[in-house]
Amino acid sequence: MWLGERAQTVGTTTRDNKEARAVAKKTKKLEVLWAQEPAEHDYPAAKSYLRLIAPADLIEKCVDLLSKAPTEHQHAKDILRSAGLPLLPVDDAEVARDLKDVAKGVALSPILLVGGDISTGRPLQIADGYHRVCASYHVNENTDIPCRLVRLPVTGSRTPARTAPRARPRKSAVSGDPA
Repeated sequence: MWLGERAQTVGTTTRDNKEARAVAKKTKKLEVLWAQEPAEHDYPAAKSYLRLIAPADLIEKCVDLLSKAPTEHQHAKDILRSAGLPLLPVDDAEVARDLKDVAKGVALSPILLVGGDISTGRPLQIADGYHRVCASYHVNENTDIPCRLVRLPVTGSRTPARTAPRARPRKSAVSGDPA
């Protein structure tokens, strides 16, 4: 499905796409403003996302730690790279909304992150704020984004886990060659 079909299926129009691009172009000259603290609704949103990838007891611990973590700053480009996530386009509905807020001078909420671990292959998780990261990247990839970051203890082996063991080729009963 090409982007035009996708946009129509989620309820946006070509006019909306042009408007989003125009807003993104204007915001290149602006600075992204950030709130001092994450919004209260960011924590339930983080919990909702984390519920898809972690057990309940770990989710509660992460959200509690996020609410108490100090704020630090990271570049938009580094957050996307370490999370292994693509940059969403300016005409993505949520990114476009955040870009409009930037153009109006509305402060965006800091990002909630669960740290990755290079030794286990676990990527950074954007628990809440993926669209805000993308919007700020469209303004300036070097935007300093305020983040709350928590790190989980390293567990298990020091090498990335594979999803499934590789199957060995079976030998043919007739010739002894792999099938």
